[in-house]
Amino acid sequence: MQCSWKAVLLLALASIAIQYTAIRTFTAKSFQSCPIPSPVNCSPGQDADASDRLCDESPTFSYNLSRKTHVLILATTRSGSSFVGQLFNQHFDVFYLFEPLYHVQYTLIPKLTQSKSTTDRRVMLGASRDLLRSLYDCDLYFLENYIKPQPVNHTTDRLFRRGASKALCSPPVCESLGGVDLHLEEGDCVKKCGTLNLTLATESCREHGHVAIKTVRVPEVSDLRALVEDPRLNLKVIQLVRDPRGILASRSETFRDTYRLWRIWDGTGRKPYNLDVTQLTTVCEDFWNSVSTGLNRPPWLKGKYMLVRYEDLARNPMKKTEEIYDFLGIPMDSNVERWIQNNTRGDRSSSKHKYGTVRNSAATAEKWRFRLSYEIVAFTQHACQQVLAQLGYRTAGSEEELKNLSISLVEERDFLPFS
Repeated sequence: MQCSWKAVLLLALASIAIQYTAIRTFTAKSFQSCPIPSPVNCSPGQDADASDRLCDESPTFSYNLSRKTHVLILATTRSGSSFVGQLFNQHFDVFYLFEPLYHVQYTLIPKLTQSKSTTDRRVMLGASRDLLRSLYDCDLYFLENYIKPQPVNHTTDRLFRRGASKALCSPPVCESLGGVDLHLEEGDCVKKCGTLNLTLATESCREHGHVAIKTVRVPEVSDLRALVEDPRLNLKVIQLVRDPRGILASRSETFRDTYRLWRIWDGTGRKPYNLDVTQLTTVCEDFWNSVSTGLNRPPWLKGKYMLVRYEDLARNPMKKTEEIYDFLGIPMDSNVERWIQNNTRGDRSSSKHKYGTVRNSAATAEKWRFRLSYEIVAFTQHACQQVLAQLGYRTAGSEEELKNLSISLVEERDFLPFS
C-alpha cells in the first residue's frame, strides 16, 4: 500500500512537470498556423498523428501583423453585445467572429452556466486565450480542435452562429454567391452557403485589415492580460457593461427555463427559498472587478481599454460608435453608419428573434423598468450597489419613482479611454 501511494505521488509530480514544461514551451514559441498537440489544445480522442496531418495539410503564412488592429468585445449575456458586434461586422475591412469561444466551453465544460462557481468558469480560460491568439493570427484551423464532430478536409457545418459573421457569409467564403457582393440574413446563410470551408475563411481573414471578436465567456479584463501585452497582437479591448437590472430582466425573458424562479418571484411577489442569486451576483462581481481594473489604469492597459455603457450607446448610437472607432484608430465607413440608421429605430416587431439587433435602441435600454417588479429591483440594487454606483446607475427608492424616471437613472459620465 505504501509503495502504491508513493507511485501515485511520483506520477502526479511528473504530470505537473510535463504540463509546466509544455506551457513554457508554447509561450516561448512564435505563432504557428496549426495547433500544437497538447491535452489542452487538442480535442479528446485526437492523436498526435492526426494533429501532424492537420499541420501538413494547412498552408502556412508569414506576414507583418503591425498593420492590423485586433479588437475584443468583452461582455456578458444580454448586455447588448450582439448589437455592438454588428458595429464591427458591418465594416468592410473588419473580419468579425461571433462567440468562437462557445466551442471551447462546450468541449471542456459542456454544462457550464452563469450560475456555476468561479473556479468552474475559469477552467476554460487557458484554452480560450490560446484560441484567441490563433484566431487573431487568422489561423481558423485551430478551431477544429473544439468543433464536434471534427471537420473533414477543413469543412464543417457546425460552427456556432456562422450566419452572424458577414465575412463567413460573403464571397469568397460563400462560394454559391459567386462574385456578387451580397450579405445574407443569418438564417439564410447556412441554407444557401452550405458547409463552411475553413481554408477559404482563413484566406478571407488575412485579406481583411482588422479582426474583431465578441465574447461573453471571459469574466474579466485581467484574464486577457497575456494577450494585451503580446506585442504581436495590437489588441484593444472594448468592455461593454449594462445596468444589472436590465440584464436580469432580459435574461428572465430570454432564458425562461433557467430563470424560472426569478419569473415566479416576479409573478407572485414571493421570493423562492431556493432562488439562485449567483445568476445576478456573478454578473455584478465580474463587472466590479473588471471595471475596477480598467479604471485604475494599469500600465499594461494604456491605450488598450475602453469602457462603454450600453445605455449611452443605445441613446446616441452614432456618436458613441464614432468614439469607439476613434479609440481604435480605424476609419468608420458608410456601411456602419447605414446599419446604425436602419437598425436603431425599429419597433418591437422588427426584431425577428431573441438575438436580433433591429430595434428602437433607446426604448430597449430602459424597458426593464416596466418588466421587473419593484421588489426584484430593490433586491438587485442592494446586491449590486457597489457596481451600480461605480458605473453611474442611480437607484430608485419606490415603485412610482422607478416607473416615472428614465434618463435620470443613468448619470452623465465620461469613461474616457486610457491613452
